[in-house]
Amino acid sequence: MKEKLRQIRECVWELPKEGKMKVPAWLFLSEKLLQQVEEGAVQQIANVACLPGIYKHSIALPDMHFGYGFPIGGVAALDAKEGGLSPGGIGFDINCGVRLLRTNLRVEDVKPKIQQLVEQIFRNVPSGVGRGGKVKLTAGQTRDVLEMGARWAVENGYGYEKDLEHLEERGCMRQADASKVSEKAVKRGMPQLGSLGAGNHFLEVQQVTEIYQPEIAKVFGIQEVGQICVMIHTGSRGLGHQICTDYLNLLESRFRDLLKTLPDRELVFAPAGTQECEDYFKAMCCGANFAWANRQMITHWVRQAIISVLKMPEEDIGLEIVYDVAHNIGKLEKHKINGEVKEVFVHRKGGTRCFGPGNPDIPKDYQAVGQPVLVPGDMGSASYVLVGTERAEEESFSSVCHGAGRVLSRHAALKKYRGEKVKQELAGRGISVRSASWGVLAEEAPGVYKDIHEVVRVCEAAGLSKTVAKLVPLGVVKG
Repeated sequence: MKEKLRQIRECVWELPKEGKMKVPAWLFLSEKLLQQVEEGAVQQIANVACLPGIYKHSIALPDMHFGYGFPIGGVAALDAKEGGLSPGGIGFDINCGVRLLRTNLRVEDVKPKIQQLVEQIFRNVPSGVGRGGKVKLTAGQTRDVLEMGARWAVENGYGYEKDLEHLEERGCMRQADASKVSEKAVKRGMPQLGSLGAGNHFLEVQQVTEIYQPEIAKVFGIQEVGQICVMIHTGSRGLGHQICTDYLNLLESRFRDLLKTLPDRELVFAPAGTQECEDYFKAMCCGANFAWANRQMITHWVRQAIISVLKMPEEDIGLEIVYDVAHNIGKLEKHKINGEVKEVFVHRKGGTRCFGPGNPDIPKDYQAVGQPVLVPGDMGSASYVLVGTERAEEESFSSVCHGAGRVLSRHAALKKYRGEKVKQELAGRGISVRSASWGVLAEEAPGVYKDIHEVVRVCEAAGLSKTVAKLVPLGVVKG
């Protein structure tokens, strides 16, 4: 498939429409990143272009790699009346996302106590495969969380009303309907609210090392090099996974004839206008809301950990939310297409919404500069804050990358790396790490990921975003 790609401009490639493709595919890649992309992932983005009601082009972002149905780093906009919703275009970890907290602290305030702080955060925030949270909910309470999102956490003492202002969707998709979520999914979610989970999920204490757009950074509360921030990366845990599984099974059984027309059964979708589409969307919103509540409770326990270790008043620490973004989600959005405003289901699977200046769906205090975009790298390199552009609105349905993207599978990583060695190497770079197991450190070794600096450079070179600031880890908690 790669040999069919033609370059449109710097860092933008097109796979021309052929066969059952309804539109071409666009891939935002440098030549270096293109070499790392699996042929299977290129085939997947071509398959996405075959979905009914798709507009403009299917989209692969620079962190793209092989996934379920859609490649991870895949985006598509399907007409809200003629298209539909594909769970494979949203992912199993619904609203896996990232939250960034800024502080008034400087590196010299934190560095001497970083190991103590990492250990305290590890104790405060349950993490690891199958680990539950500290709060045990009833089924009824869990269903309340599914419909209320982060507000449930705030109303139950985990944070402040002002926290909600800087969350995508204010931490709640109002279309959520808990009656569309199975008892099995609720049961999986009941013990897990307020937990980090495992895999690529993490919690990092970071320092700002570069500010590229000072005026924009200042609006986001990022004031100076050496400032301390905290990044939280987790999602909807087993609940979101079960919602996706339930609806994939349902759609495969209900739409067998439709399935035969698709190039890949993993692209099975709920056609717009059907009860199944309405039900899946409402259930997916529940999964997203659970994830926002999850990150809100983790934020509360991070605040407590910093206060207890540094022994400073909370008002002096100044730990405020910069923003919280979803990386795996489907949204009903309006976009201008061929001069007309169309309502579409935007699938972002390993993609971040990046609305530019003036968009009414971002916080009022960010309207003049645009929405913050949070892009985590591997635990040995850096993470970035970006901001969206008008070109992204035109070309990628206001979507940009979500991270570095893997180049090695977890199985291959376990063969190549040892967790103990990874921890030693990170310590040599001044990064303190605490994990639930050695295995997860091997699976998440810096070498299993693409070069985050190149991924972010490509996003800017292609015109999808501007780079605002770079943050590097001081301390890492891994599940």
